[in-house]
Amino acid sequence: MIKIKRALISVSDKKGIIDFAKMLIKFNVEILSTGGTAKLFAENNIPVIEVSYYTGFPEMLDGRVKTLHPKIHGGILGKRDDEKHLETMNKFNIPLIDLVVVNLYPFETTISKENCQLSEAIENIDIGGPAMIRSSAKNYNGVAVVTEASDYKMIEDALKQNDGALNLECRFNLAKKAFEHTAKYDSAISNYLNGLDTNRNVTYPNKLNLAFNKKMDLRYGENPHQSASFYVDEITNKGSLASFKQLQGKELSYNNLNDADTAWECVKSFKLPSCVIVKHANPCGVGSSKDLLDAYKKAFLTDPTSAFGGIIACNTPLDKNTASQIITQFVEVVIAPSYEAESLKIFESKPNIRLLEVTLDNNFNAFELKKIGGGLLVQSPDNFNIDINHCKIVSKLKPNQEQMDDMLFAWRVAKYVKSNAIVFCKNNRTLGIGAGQMSRVDSTKIASIKAQNANLDLTNSVVASDAFFPFRDGIDVLAAAGAKCVIQPGGSLRDEEVISAADELGLVMLFTGYRHFRH
Repeated sequence: MIKIKRALISVSDKKGIIDFAKMLIKFNVEILSTGGTAKLFAENNIPVIEVSYYTGFPEMLDGRVKTLHPKIHGGILGKRDDEKHLETMNKFNIPLIDLVVVNLYPFETTISKENCQLSEAIENIDIGGPAMIRSSAKNYNGVAVVTEASDYKMIEDALKQNDGALNLECRFNLAKKAFEHTAKYDSAISNYLNGLDTNRNVTYPNKLNLAFNKKMDLRYGENPHQSASFYVDEITNKGSLASFKQLQGKELSYNNLNDADTAWECVKSFKLPSCVIVKHANPCGVGSSKDLLDAYKKAFLTDPTSAFGGIIACNTPLDKNTASQIITQFVEVVIAPSYEAESLKIFESKPNIRLLEVTLDNNFNAFELKKIGGGLLVQSPDNFNIDINHCKIVSKLKPNQEQMDDMLFAWRVAKYVKSNAIVFCKNNRTLGIGAGQMSRVDSTKIASIKAQNANLDLTNSVVASDAFFPFRDGIDVLAAAGAKCVIQPGGSLRDEEVISAADELGLVMLFTGYRHFRH
């Protein structure tokens, strides 16, 4: 056990620090602190010794030098069980420091600001903080280091239990967290600087350092014989799936989260109350309406067979009527920005259903990562949204407004369907989805068959294709099924042949100029 007699506190994030310091005072802990933190303590009548007074040297160079002093680092790094260390410390009047509470300048927050200048980023690179954290963590045998405000309560409980002392296991666990903290911090700096070219334009860094925290162990991986865990990026936008809060249900599996991500990203793209049902990482039904229950029914009726055991995502608070309908089918996961109290009561009758709550926010814009053998593919997110009114009408027939609306709906869905993707839609709902085939004509046939199996009429429907039609055969299939409009990127060597087929079959055809491959 190490009795905590002296603590050094220097925090950028001051959340909870007042109460924590008051708690230390109750254990007769002497508190050392720097600039802003010391001032805050003094204003709250917390006894504090300012570091500049303690070392005999003022903060200098615009605050760049505060704690880089032998009296600080000697007090942290000195070995408590080494007589020579203790003699040296006594000779130079260096008291022991038993607890270091430090969190760092907000570098990641700074660089995330729009138009952040390099000079501002540089000034938010902490030097003294990481040095103190590393020194404390290295000497965990004699020093406890706290880098996260979430650990304050744990420290308080341990001190109460051990009469003001912390045991070795606690200090070692804190040291591991400390090195994780500085590694993540250094990674953020390295990635930022390596991502700037000589003209200070942002590029992909030459070396990419990643730092993710484990959020949870998962029920299993893609298959039950595989183990899995879920890691998150601490600075992930609150609107991403990673920020979910699980309200009820069994443990999540790898597939649950993989499918849930597709469902959540897709449903966020719609403005009307909408519902997306996903199975095996593909939407199998999407519906929008003024009423969420109606949107759910539209999505479910697209493909009731595939919806069995699926993931359901909604972009509005989930009401009791929709909840009552959802529990009549077998569902693995439900996602919504919030749940009405009555809907939660309804879901209690199905305790195995996993309910996830995620804040609705479309500003998430992080790089997309995909692991391949021995490497990592990194790309910008596919967040381009077309203006349907600026698409090129290449057919002789012109679309009416209702057809334009349906084509935009279909195009949004196709963006989240595995390539090759074909989506039949009408009246803000999907009618048939063909996904993941090696040839586009096969995806078209599958989408048509899916609609037939669900007894859905494709007459006067619209079709979205995530990439161009390389031949007219796909156009022949969708026209025979009853479609009247096609929206696709264009760009094939046989575009003229495909356009001629559309004119011959009496179809409207729009070119977006952009494709949405998804693998």
